[in-house]
Amino acid sequence: MEILHYEFMRNAIWAGVLVSIACGIMGALVVVNRIVFISGGIAHAAYGGIGLAIFIGIPPILGATLFSVVIAILMGWFTFQNREGSDTVIGVMWALGMALGVILVDLTPGYHRDLMSYLFGSILTVPPTDLVFMGLLDALVLLVIGLFYKELLSFSYDDTFTATRGVPVRLLHFLLLVLIALSVVMLIRVVGLILVIALLTIPASIAGQFTYSLKRMMGLGCVLGAVFILSGLWLSYEFNLTSGATIVMVACTAYVLSAGGHSLRARMLKHRQHGTAE
Repeated sequence: MEILHYEFMRNAIWAGVLVSIACGIMGALVVVNRIVFISGGIAHAAYGGIGLAIFIGIPPILGATLFSVVIAILMGWFTFQNREGSDTVIGVMWALGMALGVILVDLTPGYHRDLMSYLFGSILTVPPTDLVFMGLLDALVLLVIGLFYKELLSFSYDDTFTATRGVPVRLLHFLLLVLIALSVVMLIRVVGLILVIALLTIPASIAGQFTYSLKRMMGLGCVLGAVFILSGLWLSYEFNLTSGATIVMVACTAYVLSAGGHSLRARMLKHRQHGTAE
C-alpha cells in the first residue's frame, strides 16, 4: 500500500484502469475481425505524428492522435478497396510513419528527453492532463460501441450479410479503425509503440478462450487488461524494472498459461469422450 503514497503511482494506477477499458473493448473487436496487422500498422505509424508534433511545437499526444486517425482512414480506404493486397500497403505506411517521425525529430533542434517514453512507454510519468484525455476517449469508445453494437457485432462475423441488410459496411470499417487509432494513442503512454499490440490483443485473446459472446469477451478483456497492467506496475515497482515491458511480460505469461491450460482441457475432454465411446 505504500506505493499509493506517491502521486505518480496513483496517476499510473488510474491510467492503467482507464486504458484497460478501451483495451478490452477494442481488443475484442481487433481479435474477432482479425485485423491485428492493421492495428500494428496504425500503432507504429503514430510515431510520425509524434515526430511532426515535436517539429512544429505542439503536444506529442495531440500529434499522435491526429496522425493516427489520418493513417487509420487511409489504411481503411486501401484495405476496403483491395483486401488481397492490403498487407503491402499497411507495411509501407507502417515504415513511412516510423521513418517520417525519426527524420522530423532529427530536424528539430535540441534534446528530446521524453522521446523514448513514446517508444517503450512510461506509465509512471502520466500527468493528470493525460488522465482526462484517457477518460474522454473511454467515454467516446463506450458511446460509439453502445450506439452501434449490433451493427459492429454483425459486421465482425459476416460483413457480406451485414451489407445485404442495408448497413453501411464501409462506414463501420472506417469507424472501427478510427476507434482503434484512438485506443492505440492511449496505450502508447502505458507500454509504448513497440509493445502496444501485445496489450491490445492478449487480454481479448485470453477472454476469447472462455466465451463466444462478444459482449462478455469485451468485459473480461477489460478486467484482464486491468489485472495485467496493475500487476506489471507493482512488479516493476518492487524489482525496479521497466514498467511497460513488465506489463507485457505479465500479459504474455498469462496467455501462455491460459493457452496451455485450454489445450490440456481439450485433450482431456477428447480422451474422456474416446474412453466413453469404447
